[in-house]
Amino acid sequence: MTQHGGRRGPLAGLRCVEFAGMGPGPHGAMLLSDLGAEVLRIERPNRPAFTINPITERGRGKLVLDLRQPEDVARALDIARHADVLIKGNRPGVMERLGLSPEVAMAANPRLIYARMTGWGQDGPLALRAGHDLSYLAITGALHAFARPGELPVPPMNLVADFGGGSMFLVLGILAALWERERSGLGQVVDAAIVDGVAALLAGATGHVPTGGLSLARGHNVLVGASNYYRPYLCKDGREFAVAAIEPQFYRILLQRIGAPVEWAEDQYDPSVWPERSAAMAAIFLTRTRDEWTAILEDSDACGAPVLELAEVPTHPQIAERNGYALHEGIVQQAPAPRFSRTPGAIGPDECGEAMLERWKMG
Repeated sequence: MTQHGGRRGPLAGLRCVEFAGMGPGPHGAMLLSDLGAEVLRIERPNRPAFTINPITERGRGKLVLDLRQPEDVARALDIARHADVLIKGNRPGVMERLGLSPEVAMAANPRLIYARMTGWGQDGPLALRAGHDLSYLAITGALHAFARPGELPVPPMNLVADFGGGSMFLVLGILAALWERERSGLGQVVDAAIVDGVAALLAGATGHVPTGGLSLARGHNVLVGASNYYRPYLCKDGREFAVAAIEPQFYRILLQRIGAPVEWAEDQYDPSVWPERSAAMAAIFLTRTRDEWTAILEDSDACGAPVLELAEVPTHPQIAERNGYALHEGIVQQAPAPRFSRTPGAIGPDECGEAMLERWKMG
């Protein structure tokens, strides 16, 4: 066993203690582990089986501690003394009641990055209220923007709030704090709130509204399928095919390849023509199977792609060529991302938490 427990990647040598939770906390810790960090996950006793996610919890050392017991709280604090990063995902005030507040943990380890992952943030009228991905999408305006006229919005699973606005911003905050620590020598508290992260993600769309480049009004929002040139279509075999020909030059190629009138390109951005043309294109796509449309469009810049089921993804030529999935612990799962030229990440080994902790204590 090497100094870093056999781990490799740009974060090799980084030590992170994760207090077990669900959703963005474990996902963020997985991303750190995939890039080489040693993550020691503190589990609760008698954990329900339905809460286990073998992918987002991969590459860890694990310890079971009962934080209702003073001796286990003391042990958790001792672990924090040897860590670079602490991740917790419970509501504001919980760690304080347990005796593991930022003040206590950082008094024991002034270099500690104490990362708090919540939905609503540490303050505000909703800070202590329960919430889930859909709640955060609703209050940030993101959910409203996902709907078309006469339809209820469809939540994009947990991708936008829990994992986009949550774990990604959690990791961003941790890495930024680690960079600052290189200059100051001091840790700090990272307050990662899902509502803040979703608001930041929305800037990519809302920034185009004042310039007229994009409308988020239902029936006019190109990015949620209002137009005929940026949406999925049903095919002859019941599968779907997606087109995303936003730019005029790509739209012309799409029209030519599928046999639609090329003159449609002249008023591509006129919303009044979208409903009629969507219906016409829907009829065209029903004439062939998904894979037939793939063969017709995949070698062009028409921006077309088959809508794959998850089981099909690992064997798609683009994903397979880049080794986008790996077999780990008997489960086909996502490979580490992003990629690095000198220090590539890897799915780390699952190991005994006690052994990991002993290695930390030895420096």
